Amino acid sequence: MQPDPWGFEKKVNQQGFCLIAGVDEAGRGPLAGPVVSAAVILSYGLHIPGIGDSKKLTSSKRHMLYEKIYDSAQAIGIGIVDGLEIDRINILKAALLSMAIAVKNLKPAPDFLLIDGKFPIGINCAQQPVVNGDNLSISVGAASIIAKVTRDRIMEKYHDEYPEYGFNRHKGYGTKAHREAIIRFGCCPIHRKTFNGVKQYL
Repeated sequence: MQPDPWGFEKKVNQQGFCLIAGVDEAGRGPLAGPVVSAAVILSYGLHIPGIGDSKKLTSSKRHMLYEKIYDSAQAIGIGIVDGLEIDRINILKAALLSMAIAVKNLKPAPDFLLIDGKFPIGINCAQQPVVNGDNLSISVGAASIIAKVTRDRIMEKYHDEYPEYGFNRHKGYGTKAHREAIIRFGCCPIHRKTFNGVKQYL
């Protein structure tokens, strides 16, 4: 039996919260580019088949769901933290910061957050971290898709600026082709200088 995609939201709603935002990030693992988070408030009970962990979806499915979520969500906020800040404060802190920025960009402001992962974020709002939240909560799953597609589009734009690295294909992840490009061309300004796979070529 499939779990209710609104199960977490229903429990929180029964506690008296109405504006429940799912929060997730994309881009913790890549060697280049920003970490991007999204916060999404869906209309309670909305049915959009297919929402879930963005990494398990095809690119075309993600883009289709991205449009549906934007068309139907009550509010969407985006938070972006670039590679320079990731190197300065570390990727975990940068991911949590991007989540906090995404929540602050929500209009209207939420009264409860469901956050993918183990960690709360530093913001004055009732919240619950949910491990595997992008598979268990429709709101977090929606945030996962928005964050992933937003980040992918950013990396495709960076490809126009730095075409030799192939960012349009691997989106900054440490593929064999990407690592070979770093060896051949060195690092570009969006590479994360503190990451293994990059720092040995500085």
